[in-house]
Amino acid sequence: MHTRIIPSSGAALPVIGVGTYKGFDVGAGAAQRAALSEVLRTLFSFGGTVIDSSPMYGRAEGVVGDLLAAERSQAAPFIATKVWTQGRAAGIEQMRQSLKLMQRKSIDLMQVHNLLDWRVHLATLREWKAEGRIKYLGVTHYNSSAYGDLEQVMRGETLDFVQLNYSLDEREAERVLLPLAIDRGIAVLVNLPFGQGRLFGKLRGKQLPPWVEEIGCISWAQVLLKFAIAHPAVTCVIPGTGRPEHMAENCRAGTGPMLDESLRQKLIAYWDAGCR
Repeated sequence: MHTRIIPSSGAALPVIGVGTYKGFDVGAGAAQRAALSEVLRTLFSFGGTVIDSSPMYGRAEGVVGDLLAAERSQAAPFIATKVWTQGRAAGIEQMRQSLKLMQRKSIDLMQVHNLLDWRVHLATLREWKAEGRIKYLGVTHYNSSAYGDLEQVMRGETLDFVQLNYSLDEREAERVLLPLAIDRGIAVLVNLPFGQGRLFGKLRGKQLPPWVEEIGCISWAQVLLKFAIAHPAVTCVIPGTGRPEHMAENCRAGTGPMLDESLRQKLIAYWDAGCR
């Protein structure tokens, strides 16, 4: 799998990860857990490492922790989760609980979820980073209505990561936030690359353009992921899934030829002409 550099450290990060919203919010049933264990094994087999979660995602953090504890792979996962509450004390308690649930002594990336009480939590995250409890810190949002607030934080604060929504039909991040991430040396995690599934609805029944064979794509999912990866600001894309076959398909989008700028613009023109 291709990798991108995290600007604040120079470390390489694989370009495809997995989000755990909904898909990993499951009980203790053996069949459900077995499928999710295979999702993680598939991710690791392709060279992926990034697993993104949140206290907002129900039981997902605990499920990830249990599965990783049982996983005998030598892969070293990159664990990202979030703080999603108000107040310093509540934030600290929630992050301690995340460490416990995910069975980690430290977290690779702790993010302020949807900018909730971000000033308070970023101060705590800086302390935790200095103490070695987390390696990186960042902020997230999933809606373009929050881009103005994200821009304010990205301009005014020192961040390792920002997580935001970016897809073929939601390209507003290209205007300010993605160039700003490059200028400020902030790594970018992309959520909702499929637009919460709505892109598949719009693309249903449409044949893949023949020129996508140049980049080794055999499905619209791979085209959409390669589109997101193609932007130079993007570090890693984290589509959510609880199905091993979808994880494998997603991971293949992180391998082989990538969209160059001419093909990227060709795809945008194709979308704008017939899919909006």
